[in-house]
This record gives sequence, structure tokens and C-alpha cells, in this order.
Amino acid sequence: MSPRSLPERNNYPMRILVVEDDPLDMETIKKALGKCTNKPELFYASDGEEALDFLFRRGRYADAPRPDIIISCLQLPRIDGAEVLSAVKQEPKLQRIPFVVLTGSSREVDIHHVYTNGASGFFSKPVDEEEFETVVQAIYSYWHLAMTPLE
Repeated sequence: MSPRSLPERNNYPMRILVVEDDPLDMETIKKALGKCTNKPELFYASDGEEALDFLFRRGRYADAPRPDIIISCLQLPRIDGAEVLSAVKQEPKLQRIPFVVLTGSSREVDIHHVYTNGASGFFSKPVDEEEFETVVQAIYSYWHLAMTPLE
């Protein structure tokens, strides 16, 4: 698909896959994105395996749309976020999708690892709910402006 013009892009409903296993963090993310203008179309995965099924269109996700951005925690059950990132960046059909890590970690080794493996951003989850919402909205706002739809 050719890039859309800026006005057309700004009206495009951004599709976001949120990969998060903590129900409270998921609710905060959902609430924050619900307050954004041009509300995004949200998809959720509660672990890394479900995220990969969605992204690779396996099983019940055979007809899943391609997300415009992936926001993922690192500490996930079954398959961790770093492995999901690695799988996405190794697949030509997925590797252009921005992958933003939003996690409880602030360890330098995690930051280095995800950027080395192709992450588009790394954010530590603030403890304060209002700050957490602000971070999520900033991620959305940046990628909404920068987005060039892939399909």
C-alpha cells in the first residue's frame, strides 16, 4: 500500500495489539487509549503465545487484521515479550510493525536487549495510574502521527 497523505492518515483508525497479562495494567491501557482522539481499534493478547497466534494468523486468529503497532510487556506467561519481539522482527510480513515495549522492568540489560532486537521504543510502567495513562497516550499520539498503514 502506498503511504497515505497526512490528513487521511490522521483519520485512519489505528489498529493496536496490546500484549499484557496483568488485568489491572490492561484496564489502565484500555482506559488511556479510550480517551484518545481518533480512538484506535484495540486487540488484546494475554500471553506471548496468543500474541504470536494473532500475528501469524493461526487457529482462531486466521482472519486477524495486521496491527499498525504492537505494545507489549516483557514479562509474559508461556512466551515472553522478548521472544515475541524476536519472532516479529524475523518475519518479513511483520517486521515493519512498530513494536513498543511497555513493561515493569527498567533494567539496562532489558533495554539494551530489546533495542538490539528491533524494538521501536521502551517504556517502564509508572506506578501512578495517571502517569501510566499519560505514557500510553504519548505512545499512541507519536505512532498515530508517524503511522503509514501497512495494509
